[in-house]
Amino acid sequence: MISNQIIQHTIEGMREITDTDMLVMDSEANILARAGKGSEDFSAAVKAFAGSEKEQDVLLKSSFFKVYDDGQLAFIVVVKGDTKVARMIGQILVFQLNNLLVAYKERYDKDDFIKNLLLDNLLFVDILNRSQKLHIEMHVGRVVFLLETEKEKDAGVMEIVRNLFTTGRDFITAVDEKDIIVIHEMGEEESARDLDHIAQTMVDMLESEAMTNARVSYGTVVHDLKEVSRSYKEAKMALDVGKIFYGERRVIAYSNLGIGRLIYQLPLPLCKMFIREIFGEETDIHFDEEMLTTIDQFFENNLNVSKTSRELYIHRNTLVYRLDKLQKMTGLDIQTFDDAITFQIALMVIKYMKYLETIEF
Repeated sequence: MISNQIIQHTIEGMREITDTDMLVMDSEANILARAGKGSEDFSAAVKAFAGSEKEQDVLLKSSFFKVYDDGQLAFIVVVKGDTKVARMIGQILVFQLNNLLVAYKERYDKDDFIKNLLLDNLLFVDILNRSQKLHIEMHVGRVVFLLETEKEKDAGVMEIVRNLFTTGRDFITAVDEKDIIVIHEMGEEESARDLDHIAQTMVDMLESEAMTNARVSYGTVVHDLKEVSRSYKEAKMALDVGKIFYGERRVIAYSNLGIGRLIYQLPLPLCKMFIREIFGEETDIHFDEEMLTTIDQFFENNLNVSKTSRELYIHRNTLVYRLDKLQKMTGLDIQTFDDAITFQIALMVIKYMKYLETIEF
């Protein structure tokens, strides 16, 4: 059903054009929207009109009209005046409300279809039939964006996202209370390289207009409607993996998850076994902030001691001392390539294990 806010906006627009007072009521004579300063009590007249077989009538020097939704009485339209002009205005408003009912019903049907499509709740034959009925193309490039904000999702955030995708070919919906899902249809000039820019635009827009930090992930481009659920699952995995391993990133693409994607799919017992093999029984190893900063910078500079010491503003010997200290703690010399790779993977596995602990409780 159309919201009262939409009906109010519609009749206010009609009043501005026609300079005629009007209101919309339900069959029980409850006022849904009013435009104008009229204070007449139409309750009894509306109830009598609703129970009659007439489609329109003139009562209390006003014109009354019925609006149906699937054969059921949805609204009673009351337009002040019993002239031919007043009746014409009422008929126009009835026509407008009928169009709104059709549009919103189609939107609801599409939203319901897209949600079931994302959740893999449809057979292929259902996808084919419903997409034809809703005029949704089967074979066109699409990608799923998943957007998460630090604040709880609200209508304002949804509206900002909708304003970014105005072609009419994109779908914006949600399957839970946390995330917003955008199914974006690729334009003729768009390529996979443009997706990062689209995601970053969403992040920047929400930061500036909704005053909230956001994280956006996206899957790979698919060219068949039935494959959209795969792109959604990829985007969902990218969002989780990004939060675990790449917390500083605001935009995370499934295709750029690297080794984090592999670790994310490991069972907890296998993770524990790997950590025991690397660090022995002393698996609860903690590094202070200084050591973690040193390690991150060292890896970022491709194990280059001179460059790392310059960027950390420390003497080369100080850096070597810290690396030696790390070797004594872990048994790994991260100045060598093999040990550096092993240590980096071990750190990521530890992060993943801590994440699993948080979601278990």
